[in-house]
Amino acid sequence: MCLAVPAKVLGVDENALGVTMGTVDFGGVTKGVCLACVPDVEVGDYVMVHAGFAISKVDEAEAEETFRLLAELADPPEADGTGPGPDDRPAVPEGGGD
Repeated sequence: MCLAVPAKVLGVDENALGVTMGTVDFGGVTKGVCLACVPDVEVGDYVMVHAGFAISKVDEAEAEETFRLLAELADPPEADGTGPGPDDRPAVPEGGGD
């Protein structure tokens, strides 16, 4: 399965080869990504990023909804409407469970 994650474009420039690159913010984590597939992107736009490449532009509302859904997947609510606490998660065996 492939997953693209939304990010806000903080900066746009060209690298030494003339490829459009940019700095994006994944909700507090900034990374450099290739913007060649979204040539009309501007600072402040939101893009979907997969494997270091921005593959499409999205509006802010769609990006925020995706952030909300990803947060929900990371901490799903219990049947009573409360999410699990850190002590409620299963322990990972030493060595990663291999």
